[in-house]
Amino acid sequence: MKTAAVILAAGKGTRMKSKLAKVLHPLLGRSVLWHVLQAVREAGVDEIVVVVGHDAEQVRAAFADAPLTFVEQTEQLGTGHAVMQAQSVLEGKADQVLVLYGDMPLWQAGTLQTMVAMQVQNQGPLSMATIVADDPRGFGRVIRGEDGSVSAIVEEAQCTPQQLAVNELNVGLYCYDADWLWENLSAIQLSPKGEYYLTDLPEIAVQNGKQVAALVLEDESEAIGINTRVHLAEAEAVLRERVNQALMLSGVTIIDPQRTYIEPGVQIGQDTVIHPNTFLRGDTVIGEDCQIGPNSLITDCRIGNGCVILASVLDQAVCENFVHIGPFGRLRPGAHLADHVDMGNFGEVKNSYLAEGVKMGHFSYIGDSQVGSHVNIGCGTVTCNYDGKKKNKTIIGEHTFIGSGSMLVAPLEIGSHSYTGAGSVVTHDVADDTVVVGVPARVLRKGKSE
Repeated sequence: MKTAAVILAAGKGTRMKSKLAKVLHPLLGRSVLWHVLQAVREAGVDEIVVVVGHDAEQVRAAFADAPLTFVEQTEQLGTGHAVMQAQSVLEGKADQVLVLYGDMPLWQAGTLQTMVAMQVQNQGPLSMATIVADDPRGFGRVIRGEDGSVSAIVEEAQCTPQQLAVNELNVGLYCYDADWLWENLSAIQLSPKGEYYLTDLPEIAVQNGKQVAALVLEDESEAIGINTRVHLAEAEAVLRERVNQALMLSGVTIIDPQRTYIEPGVQIGQDTVIHPNTFLRGDTVIGEDCQIGPNSLITDCRIGNGCVILASVLDQAVCENFVHIGPFGRLRPGAHLADHVDMGNFGEVKNSYLAEGVKMGHFSYIGDSQVGSHVNIGCGTVTCNYDGKKKNKTIIGEHTFIGSGSMLVAPLEIGSHSYTGAGSVVTHDVADDTVVVGVPARVLRKGKSE
């Protein structure tokens, strides 16, 4: 049986007080709508339709490459009217239709799968999710008949005082028999507010002698919707806890989960320790037995086994195994540190390869360079790679010693087993087994030295 999903994302989001569409606000490194789509895809839904309205072009652009279909609700005439916009796209293409909101990012794939399975087994035309909670959060009330079955949903604004006391809430997650849905959307009556409410469908079903199934959720946090930035912070806290717990259960130590920020999709190996105030973002993969942080920010990086990264910032970089960085190191895009590289405090590497065993002293900058194995780079060394027009390359051979405070003016090639004296300004290529000193650097000695 095929299942389609209709995600309602046409609302204006006035209370966010933002120029950005509500469903595009960032939530643990991804947009609110991204989290909804991720849960739907993981649930195995065959086709996804997103209903857009306000800020439609923003939303379309953000997901231009995603495998989904957009339809537009040009007039905001309620949730029932929004689902009607998807009918021409989906009618005849699915057996069940899952309907949910684009501003409720905490649904888990397992919950959505349970909803679909419930409707497959349901003799009636629809199933819905509810929660029992003391804080109604503006949700409609679920009204049950004497036999305990769902008889209606009443929007909070239309509730009687008796109905307002009901603590079972409709959370806006439905699964419908597709044929019944398309046949009965037109039966929804205009509300006093001039809108067509999807919440009328359960009552329509009951009036026609049909059964409405209800799934009472155990985890009410799944039903947190985003209407203000306060809600955004609440949702972020829930997502962070989920991500951190999953990693800890997989064998990662997180010293203080409440002060650790790890985005979905980050991979971390067994027995790695994450210290407080660490941010792991984007497409980051970290191996086993590492020590990360405290106070590190790592984005879109590959980090091998046994690495130590202390109070440092890494962005689009690669560290192989047993690399030591920091404190206060920085790897910029294109930095690649091979096994056993040791990078001292306040060092910076950009678009460069440091081969195995390189020792890079503190306060050094290596940019657009290729550094051979077991090179020693003294503190305060700078590769002067930019001539005002273009970036130039520095090549340093293996087992070379770069004295403290050396200025290496690119384009430049320094051979293997060579030396630069402290404070040298090297403006010309240096052959293998050569010592250069001075400003500008001159050859002091050639040939192998003891």
